[in-house]
Amino acid sequence: MTRAAPAGAGLDPAGLDPARLERWETHLKTRYLDTGILPNALTLVYHRGQVVHQRAQGLADVEAGTPLRDDHIFRIYSMTKPITSLAFMMLVEEGLSALSDPVSSVLPEWANLGVWTGGTHGSFSSAAPRRPMQMVDLLRHTSGLSYHIQQGGHLDGAYRDLGLGVKTTLPEFVAALAELPLEHEPGEHWHYSAATDVLSYVIERLSGQPFEDFVQERILTPLGMTDTGFHVPADKLDRFLPCYALTGQGRVLFDPTAGRFTRPPRFVSGGGGLVSTAADYLRLCRLFLRGGELDGTRLISPKTLELMTRNHLPGGADIARMALSPIAVSETSAAGVGFGLGFAVTLDPVRTLRAGNAGDYSWGGAAGTYFWVDPTEDLAVIFMTQLLLSPDRVRDDLRTFVYAALTDTPTRPRSLA
Repeated sequence: MTRAAPAGAGLDPAGLDPARLERWETHLKTRYLDTGILPNALTLVYHRGQVVHQRAQGLADVEAGTPLRDDHIFRIYSMTKPITSLAFMMLVEEGLSALSDPVSSVLPEWANLGVWTGGTHGSFSSAAPRRPMQMVDLLRHTSGLSYHIQQGGHLDGAYRDLGLGVKTTLPEFVAALAELPLEHEPGEHWHYSAATDVLSYVIERLSGQPFEDFVQERILTPLGMTDTGFHVPADKLDRFLPCYALTGQGRVLFDPTAGRFTRPPRFVSGGGGLVSTAADYLRLCRLFLRGGELDGTRLISPKTLELMTRNHLPGGADIARMALSPIAVSETSAAGVGFGLGFAVTLDPVRTLRAGNAGDYSWGGAAGTYFWVDPTEDLAVIFMTQLLLSPDRVRDDLRTFVYAALTDTPTRPRSLA
């Protein structure tokens, strides 16, 4: 569906031109849907307190011919990470931890982690780190950890061999990592990793309850995110999409039976385990736009949220300067983009070569989902699809078309200083 402008208005009162947003839908259809690259796409644009555009296109189930609807449930994968980061910062506000705390203060089994100096899985050598891994390192991906989805590093093969993040429980995952060295010195590089999954277990230890229960009781239920969770209940499976993958042979069906999402997972992943709808994720984005409060429920203070959405990379560096080369897997571009506590943060739109404002923050998921929040424009945009290895160009195109639809000059520029 599309929210139309008032009759005869020409321009939407929220400061966007609906005809220009329609250009996006046409571009999306001709370039990505009609060509068979994407199976489906849902775009939601929220500006100045209202949904000004929402459209579902394509087929939720290509084989069955089922049209995509606004209420379909998507695997959001790494768009789980901002929720986990929010959960941890809520505990920081309660005095249960601090960004400067060593991770080993909560996970004492990690007190003797070393940094890789040589060898392969089964014969690694390591040396003591120059400083302990801190909580802030888990949130900004400077921990030294790697990921089973990365390629080409010293450790990611061991992650795959051990089934980390796939076959283990969360406690087993953390215990296994204690036996492996770190890929690099904490704080030395930005390297997209399983750090947010470790943060899940830190939250579990600090709160004294299972991570999934904390998220449900302290975030999802208070925000009214009723279609978001770590699995899809049986009575909602008819709204859950298959997932596809883009390969050298084209688009293929990847997960026709919903796989692990039909039941509570063995591994509860704070890094990528949630499913959600566009409407639910909008509630989270609205919380962010409102400084941590929504419909009378405050989860976090405006100052803490401001801290989360600033660049935390050492020396004010961007990802391009800090990245452990090469970046095999990430959910953002690198030049002109920093990283906060759970989000990529635009530092300089000129260096990114894409539309936006300094201070807008974003993240995406492995199946092509993406969101960003722009406080300068009072704007939140959510994009949903279900295609692994989805082209990054889709996200850049979306930003181009949305910002091209803005009709007002922002009056509240945000300083990152």
